[in-house]
Amino acid sequence: MAAVNAIKNGLALVLVCFLLTSCGFHLKKASSLPDDLKQLTLVGDDEKSALFSAVKSELLASGVTLVAPSKTAAQLYVFKEQLERQTLSLFQNGQVAEYELTYSVSYALNRPNGKAIEKRFELYRNYQDDPDHALAKAKELELLISEIRLQASRRIARELSQL
Repeated sequence: MAAVNAIKNGLALVLVCFLLTSCGFHLKKASSLPDDLKQLTLVGDDEKSALFSAVKSELLASGVTLVAPSKTAAQLYVFKEQLERQTLSLFQNGQVAEYELTYSVSYALNRPNGKAIEKRFELYRNYQDDPDHALAKAKELELLISEIRLQASRRIARELSQL
């Protein structure tokens, strides 16, 4: 009986693996950048910001070598991030119940033999507020913003790989 269950489980595992590979599924990895972007100078408005650090980490994971400014290396300039909060709904007593967060990121890529490319994008998240649990909601907001920054850094690396 145990041998039959082991065979069934093994066959089920093989079937799942076969289905995943046949549909084209593969694990997500760091983006592969073009050869002229393998050496890059990274600068920004605020080089100590969390977004700048996340972009730097994502570029390093993508195999980019960060170099000092030169005429032969492309330059990626990360502008200061912007976070705006807009009220979506209110409780009956007039306190804010839900916010929409708009996280704006812009950057410019200057290639040595090409013209500058400027990109800008926005990421949106809804955030529910609860004045009775202010400390927990503040921590949740911090986590949400750090996740948005990570997503923004991945998007920058992905967009660079498509140039």
